[in-house]
Amino acid sequence: MARFETYQEYQRLGAEDYEEDSPPGEDLLVHVPEGLKDSWHHIKNLDNFFTRIYHFHQKNGFACMMLSEFFELVQFLFVVLFTTFLFNCVEYDVLFANKFINHTGSSHPERNKVTLPDAILPTEECTARIQKNGWIIFLLTMAAVFWVYRLVKVICNLLSYWEIRTFYIKALRIPTVELCNYSWQEVQARLILLQREQQMCIHKKELTELDIYHRILRFKNYMVAMVNKSLLPVHLSLPLLGDVIFFSQGLKYNFEMIFFWGPGSLFQNKWNLHPKYKRSGSRLELAQQLSRVVLLVGIANLLLCPFILVWQILYAFFSYTEVIKREPGSLGARRWSLFGRLYLRHFNELDHELQARLSRGYKPATKYMNSFTSPLLTVFAQNLAFFSGSILAVLIALTVYDEDVLTVQHILTAITVLGIVVTVCRSFIPDEYMVWCPEQLLQCVLAHIHYMPDHWKGNANKCETRDEMAQLFQYKAVFILEELLSPIITPFVLIFALRPKSLEIIDYFRNFSVEVVGVGDICSFAQMDVRKHGNPMWLSEGQTEASVYQQAENGKTELSLMHFTITNPHWHPPQDSSVFIGHLKEKVQHDAAAGPPAQHLLSDTPLCNSLLSNESTNIPENLIMSLLTHSALPGSLLTGRDGYFGQACSTASAAASVLASLSSSHHPARTRSHTLLMENGAESSLYRSDRTIMEESISVSAGSGRSLLLANFASTEMSLHAIYMHELHQQSAQPQCVGQGSQTHSSTTEQPIAPVPPLSSPETLTAYSQLHLGGWTEEAEGESPLNDPPAPQGHEDKVPSKINRV
Repeated sequence: MARFETYQEYQRLGAEDYEEDSPPGEDLLVHVPEGLKDSWHHIKNLDNFFTRIYHFHQKNGFACMMLSEFFELVQFLFVVLFTTFLFNCVEYDVLFANKFINHTGSSHPERNKVTLPDAILPTEECTARIQKNGWIIFLLTMAAVFWVYRLVKVICNLLSYWEIRTFYIKALRIPTVELCNYSWQEVQARLILLQREQQMCIHKKELTELDIYHRILRFKNYMVAMVNKSLLPVHLSLPLLGDVIFFSQGLKYNFEMIFFWGPGSLFQNKWNLHPKYKRSGSRLELAQQLSRVVLLVGIANLLLCPFILVWQILYAFFSYTEVIKREPGSLGARRWSLFGRLYLRHFNELDHELQARLSRGYKPATKYMNSFTSPLLTVFAQNLAFFSGSILAVLIALTVYDEDVLTVQHILTAITVLGIVVTVCRSFIPDEYMVWCPEQLLQCVLAHIHYMPDHWKGNANKCETRDEMAQLFQYKAVFILEELLSPIITPFVLIFALRPKSLEIIDYFRNFSVEVVGVGDICSFAQMDVRKHGNPMWLSEGQTEASVYQQAENGKTELSLMHFTITNPHWHPPQDSSVFIGHLKEKVQHDAAAGPPAQHLLSDTPLCNSLLSNESTNIPENLIMSLLTHSALPGSLLTGRDGYFGQACSTASAAASVLASLSSSHHPARTRSHTLLMENGAESSLYRSDRTIMEESISVSAGSGRSLLLANFASTEMSLHAIYMHELHQQSAQPQCVGQGSQTHSSTTEQPIAPVPPLSSPETLTAYSQLHLGGWTEEAEGESPLNDPPAPQGHEDKVPSKINRV
């Protein structure tokens, strides 16, 4: 890191430097209702106000939110009281028939049947047991204090969200019963229109979409950038497991408390970084101060570890036991890890946008992970399933023959356990008739998650790639285990792993924070400024002045800019960003002219229909799969019904042809898929300046169904851009490797991109390679992105996935 960059001063952007001019965040902005109740002027804290408006919409209104919080209180109370009852008020010797009960008053003295009331102690004896146990009294006192704190918080939320409810009804003209019919883009459009009438922000006449996003995502943008610059999360080296990434909910909560809102945090309020962190002169002193704060928080976590651990175990037991009994295979299901969500998140991407994007990539990601099989584990599972199933079959047959078999001690337990073992073993036995194409699956995943390391290209069938993918797409069982171990591991992570990074964190917040007049301090990456944070390897060559230290890794600035522009077509980007978007449009049109026509790419060829035959797949998904199929297969296999022989094409030219077709208002020859695409809203794409989604979303005739459909096709357009930009990035990296022989490695390290760690380390973040798609560089500390990972050695239990070569 250059000395100039290390000691770079904090920046402040005035109105002449940046278009945003919202009210400064201090106590200047106060909600002062004047006259009518529906007058909304001078909102004090726009961050909280816009965040509550967003949560009110996403959580389906006042009634649903308050009911959820009420049941959270009841749930906590139930867990505490029920656990106390089980430990102190149940006589287990009677319940397990280890103690004889004599029913002297029974009308049938020859029968001595034990009932539940016989196993429950009297109230007086139960109370005496609790009073004699000091630990129980202490734990109940702590639980009561926490419950009262939660109750006060719920009451405050009730009052606050009732005001938000009034705002929706009177200001935004959205009745509560119709809230579910409005998309967030429609609510946001009404907020922008309301600003012109009510002046919620007194320092500017109009709000922009980026104003709202900056306030809702102020701290999340910082977290995304910290992951992008490899400051977070923490990497642990464990015996037998190697380098792993640990990032739990509890650890994330501690990070946010230390950095943003806790005692001794770097922010003095919700919108301003403390002034002392903006100067480089006292960086060493501030680093020591932050180190002390982290140490104190770590010690506090260590002291609270037993209580948090007990709660985690109890909550997990009550939450997952019934699910595991009913569906043992549910632990083998996968989910996007918390680390993966931060790594794959764009700057200025709301929660529901991220969730929708990752949900679209869930099925192809699951298929890719399932394409890997372990021969040793398969043999073991087959034989264990055979032995367990044999014993289970005998027990079931005996039970059918004589039901008195069920009265034998632990017979039900044996049947239940054997059934779970058989179910789990079957999940490890692959379908012998299923054939996968890992490269094609990774391309499809990339289309939805938008990020992939360069060195995964062509290596989708390797176990190293699969292991790196598992860091982003983990088993649910791994997630539960991490959350259970979090109270134990978190204190040590804070004390021994985060504290040494104190100076880097101080430099990060100073170098990458910028004050926008009227908005406050935001992460400079959130501006999506290609000139300041662009990467020349991602189509911004000649347009960026960023050094290697200032560049966002893996093309996140460029991809985030495209995502935000497509999601919010009414937003007017700054001049530098507009130049980048215009350059990309010209590049798309140029490559489309050299590629095959879009109608041929989307033609209904027999092979494409066979590969895409899935009734549950919608038109946008078919579009992406059709594009990937045509770019992967030879032209001789793409014979259409009209006798046209498709030509083999690169992924970049195929994506460019489809993107360019979206800008055309007239297509003389369209296929069925293409016609449906254009009729359902793709004409409102980035390439049309005379039509916008916003105008249709706020009109009465457009309905929620059409706005959701437009959002779906906007996601498809972004997927095409991600594929296209990755391919161009890969092409820009390839010429430096051709004809250089042994000098490849040295020349690669000179490129202004961050080094890419081997994905066996935790920093290899995205899990998606491609067939003809380009990848993107990984953030962190490892090898060049052009170095392929070494071939696996000594892995007898894992073999490459089955590849279907056409």
